[in-house]
Amino acid sequence: MLRLYTALGTIGLACEIALEDAGAPYEAVRLNFRENEQRGAAYLAVNPKARVPALATDRGVITEAPAILGYVARAFPEAGLAPAGDAFGMAQVESFMSYLCSWAHPAAAHRHRGQRWADDPAAIAELRRKAPEVFGAAMRLIETDLFKGPWAMGEAYTVCDPYLYVVTGWLPRDGLDMAAFPRLADHFARMGARQATRTVLARVAG
Repeated sequence: MLRLYTALGTIGLACEIALEDAGAPYEAVRLNFRENEQRGAAYLAVNPKARVPALATDRGVITEAPAILGYVARAFPEAGLAPAGDAFGMAQVESFMSYLCSWAHPAAAHRHRGQRWADDPAAIAELRRKAPEVFGAAMRLIETDLFKGPWAMGEAYTVCDPYLYVVTGWLPRDGLDMAAFPRLADHFARMGARQATRTVLARVAG
């Protein structure tokens, strides 16, 4: 059985939804960040990066959300979570997830975790001020150019969609009006209505 290490409020939620979409046999292990469990010896033995998510498989541990989502899509092809046998289509999926991972997600993180990049309180305050502007610009590019609709890649639902769902959900947290992103807001609502999402959210809330 697969074991997903995750935590509340993190991108691990996207991986959990994808595993649910795939009908994969898995268990979710939720770390308590308030108690710094991600830096404890037990978890560092799983993932020395001290980050979530991490997916333990029978062949070893996979880290980083795009890699985990790509693995889920390839390991459970019957779920149709990626364009099977289409090298260009898969590259498009990976490109979309890479943008979320390399730019949109870190842009949001600068508001809440400025201490990762600076020690000076004034610099951290400036990161907090600037981050919503950078995050908003990244999401606006997705809204206007990268998002194909009705799903991230077009007509077919893929592993990009739970990833985008979680990142879009951070807009209000950063003081950004989701109504300013109507296509992403529609996607967010439709994702929230899907059974896999509802199942995972109910489990997290329980």
